[in-house]
Amino acid sequence: MSSTVALDAMGGDHGVVAAVRAACQISLGRQTAVLVVGDRPRIEAELGRNRYDASFLSVHHASQAVPMDASPREALDTLPDASILVAARLVAEGAAASLVSAGNTGASVLACARHFRKLEGVPRTALAAVFPTETRRGEKADPFSLILDVGATLHVDADTLVAFAHMGSAYAACISRNPRPRVALLSNGAEPGKGPPEFVEAHRRLVDDPNIEFIGNIEGIDLPRGKADVVVTEGFTGNVVLKMLEGISETVVDVARYAYRSKLAWKIGLWMLRGGIVQLKQLTDWQQYGGAPILGFDHPFIKAHGRSNARALGNAIKVASKAASSGLCEQIERQLASSAERPR
Repeated sequence: MSSTVALDAMGGDHGVVAAVRAACQISLGRQTAVLVVGDRPRIEAELGRNRYDASFLSVHHASQAVPMDASPREALDTLPDASILVAARLVAEGAAASLVSAGNTGASVLACARHFRKLEGVPRTALAAVFPTETRRGEKADPFSLILDVGATLHVDADTLVAFAHMGSAYAACISRNPRPRVALLSNGAEPGKGPPEFVEAHRRLVDDPNIEFIGNIEGIDLPRGKADVVVTEGFTGNVVLKMLEGISETVVDVARYAYRSKLAWKIGLWMLRGGIVQLKQLTDWQQYGGAPILGFDHPFIKAHGRSNARALGNAIKVASKAASSGLCEQIERQLASSAERPR
């Protein structure tokens, strides 16, 4: 079934329980089929506790699982029947169109690298993530921007940055239904000559690329404002930025809780602002965004947060299904081929 999503049921803090509940909920929607990969006895025991549509849910046994703290390469070499490896192989063989896992990130990426094909024109794959912004975009009025890379490729060259721009643009167009997302390089100044040499060269090549709505360089202050829909950087900086943004949003909510408990005047003021605080909490709730896509392979892979519950995994499955059905990987390859034909 072309819309089938392979779900690694053994990864994440909540393991089989959250994975099976998510698969059951998705199956009842009768739009996306889920292939649950993992320990069959444990999966079937959990299925017995949930309602589901058997026409949209199936199970494939995998006898091993990669621990969250394991060394990725060592784990995959010693666990040939690990659920993430089996799930990636099933996608490559056509049993499913996309993959979701909340497990060990390094092992997940390596499993994809072993079974998926890297797209033509992609020097390095990228881990992307969304973050909340002031600006809303696309026909769904999504309140977030995409940033890549956030950890898969720590150091980059100009070719890789250009590829990241195309991959991020295609993903934003597909998932946010934003036909012409604004793309920017994250640098230490808005001028074209700012940043390391590879960023300067990428800027020169992107500025005249008709396949990209390139708006130039942006600085850190522009991120929460949503000046760009897609922010391109290397993995070290991207990971630091993402963790900082996550920390700020959590701190704001924590400060509000502290203030509410401290003084009556603050409690009254926060009560008056309760609608805005609830909206902020919803906006910064990572569970609603599904997960972080690994871009650059010929099949979509959505890496869900390790803490994902059934709701978060369900959203990750929806995003993975949408990415596959919309032809995301094919669109990325077409854009990169068109870009490669232009003189540098």
